[in-house]
Amino acid sequence: MKIFAETERLILREILPTDIDGMFELHSDIEVHRFLGNQTITNKEQAKELIKFVRQQYTDFGIGRWAIIDKKNNNFIGWTGLEFVTEQINNHKNFYDLGYRLIKKYWGQGFATETAFVSLEYAFNKLNTDEVFARADSRNIGSNKILDKVGLKFIETFDFEGIEHNWYRVERTEFENKKSNR
Repeated sequence: MKIFAETERLILREILPTDIDGMFELHSDIEVHRFLGNQTITNKEQAKELIKFVRQQYTDFGIGRWAIIDKKNNNFIGWTGLEFVTEQINNHKNFYDLGYRLIKKYWGQGFATETAFVSLEYAFNKLNTDEVFARADSRNIGSNKILDKVGLKFIETFDFEGIEHNWYRVERTEFENKKSNR
């Protein structure tokens, strides 16, 4: 098992086949998917396929979403991190996308912000990229606040699968400035 990063409260590690119950709980919840097109999964075989997809990204790109694990009790909280996007989204292709998704009972505890910041540190310090992008449904106030809080800048709105989304970017120098002002 590869651990990518740690915080005081959390371990950020590769998503494992044994995370199937947590992935099912996360991706079968309609509230979690409220701003994600409400396309929940309905069985553990679908959770297994999601895990397989992420694990293939580790092989193909050396990066993929990470499991968020609570250090206190080893619970699966959700996932966070970077995905290398190869399909075109908002006229961009082959870019690092920051994302996070938490099981509902863990909302409002600062986990998404904490892990998003660590993910950006990883992007700039380990992957040596110059920029990271993110997108959020324009109605998802919580996610939009998190992206702003960790230093991503709103660029524009765009249509993503029939829904208005906000498009964000942060460059290495902007992130370093934000980090030094924390």
